[in-house]
Formats: sequence, structure tokens, C-alpha cells
Amino acid sequence: MTLKNITALCLSLSLGAGAAFADCTSKSQWGAEDTLGSANLVTPERTLEASKLIKQGKSMPLGIAIGPNTPAFPPRSLSLQVVQPNQQGGQKLSGFGYEANYNDDMLQTWIGIGSQLDGLGHLGEGGHYYNCLDEKEISAITGLTKLGTHAVPPLVGRAVILDMAAHAGVDVMEAGAHFGSAEIKAAAEAQGVSMGEGDIILFHTGWTEGMLESNPTAWGSSEPGLNNEGAEYLASLNPMAVGADTWGLEPIPAPEGDKVFYGHVTLLKENGIYILETMNVGPLVREGVKEFMFVLGQPRIVGTVQAMINPVALY
Repeated sequence: MTLKNITALCLSLSLGAGAAFADCTSKSQWGAEDTLGSANLVTPERTLEASKLIKQGKSMPLGIAIGPNTPAFPPRSLSLQVVQPNQQGGQKLSGFGYEANYNDDMLQTWIGIGSQLDGLGHLGEGGHYYNCLDEKEISAITGLTKLGTHAVPPLVGRAVILDMAAHAGVDVMEAGAHFGSAEIKAAAEAQGVSMGEGDIILFHTGWTEGMLESNPTAWGSSEPGLNNEGAEYLASLNPMAVGADTWGLEPIPAPEGDKVFYGHVTLLKENGIYILETMNVGPLVREGVKEFMFVLGQPRIVGTVQAMINPVALY
């Protein structure tokens, strides 16, 4: 699938069959007024348990560096401009008591580029988002009135990595390759990884390390990932978040019979489980790290749907 193909896919989704707005029945386990979803699973007890996973005193960033050439889901883009205010013509700023000069930067960007947190207001169905919140009530052009990622508390907990590439016997899974509950359970058993309530579950497919630099067009227009049935299984485990080293979590092209990106609906809308995209877990896999303390403090821009992030793995 090329970037042109995926752009066409976006258009077809937006102009799709005009499905009727169904009544929403997916109420939150944390009550009718809840807007935090699985962030409710962050507790002092879980944080203390996660801290016990720090054995070597090491840390590793999970985010990738991004720029104007980073592939992104169309029509997303990024533009950075560095300026030197009031310093044109070689002028200096003397008001500081010395001849000062400085740089500032201005960023014009879509937020959903690179490593990101998908908030609960990102993808819904039938006009509804998490906890049956109506799009007409929360989707203001100036920012979400509810479910904004600025309100998500620091996501801290135990994270685990399932190496699905190794399970498949490859370094990099192919575009469209997918896994569900059977493959996830088998990989977890073979790799000695347990998954529990409140965990951050991350998948290694090899996609980002294997494709982003060598073939950015292919990286950003296709991917392996979690199929619809697999998302249902993971939701049953009640994790805090689910993520992968891919830009969209689910496989593109989607397997026959699967709805495109429907894992997002299952996790975000139906269960309030956050999604972490483009988590570069490859370096951790090479070090043999299977579980670690995960710490995320995202930018707190009021009303944002997503957040550019760089979580830290402590191990």
C-alpha cells in the first residue's frame, strides 16, 4: 500500500456508507461520569511494584526523533521555524545588561506524528466516544471539551514487551501480517511474559527499526499489527495501555474480515484503554528486557486529542 493508497483509504472512510448513528451502550466500569478510563489504574501500589523492576539503574527513551520528513497519516505534517526576535540586521538585545542574542522556535504541526499517545477522544463509532460521550458535545474546533490528553495523569506502571517478530521467526514482520489472541498467548508463554491488570502491553514487530530509515514510504503507508480479535482479547485483560513499534497498531492492509483500525474503537471507545504508537522497543529487546517501569508525562495542551510523547523505560 502506497501513500496514495492510504490517502484514498482515508477519503473512503470519511465518505463511507453513511451508517446510522447507533445508541451507545458501552458504559465505563468507572462510572457514567468518568473521563479517564484506564488511567484510573495508576495507583501508588502499582507504581511501587513497578519501581521494583529497576534492576540496573538504566533508562531508555521509547520515542523516535521526528521532523518535517517523518511519514505520517495523511494529511498530517510538521513544520519548524527558528527565529531570532528583534535581532534583524545583527542587532543585539542590550536590556539584559549585556549584548544578548537568542533563538526561539515556532512549530506548526499536526500532533499525531511520530511517537504518540492516542487519547480517548481520538477514534469513536456512531457519533460516540469513550463512555458514550457524544461528538456534538465534546468535539469543539478549539479543543475537546472532554477527554483531552492534558487531563490524563502521568501514566506510570509495569510495562511488558511481547516480541511478535521473534515469535514469527523474522527480524521484521511483513506489512499486513497480524496477530490475535492465539499468537499473543503463545508468544507470552514462550517468552516467559505475564500480562496483568494495569500493565502497559507493548508489541515488537521490528517495523520501525527495520523500515523507517530504509523505506520511509512503506513504513508510513503499511504495517503489521494487532487484529480485531486480538484487541478484544487484550481489552479483557484490563491493561492501562496497549502499544507497538508501528505507527497505527493494527495491520495495514487489514486482514480479510477485519474492520480497518477497529482495534482503536475496541480499546479507546469501548474500554477506555490508551494506545501508544511508534514505541521504539527494539533497543530494549536486544538487551533482553521483557518488563520495566514505564513513565509517561505528556504535554498538557488543553483539549488535545493526541500527544507527542517520549516515554521512558526504567530497568
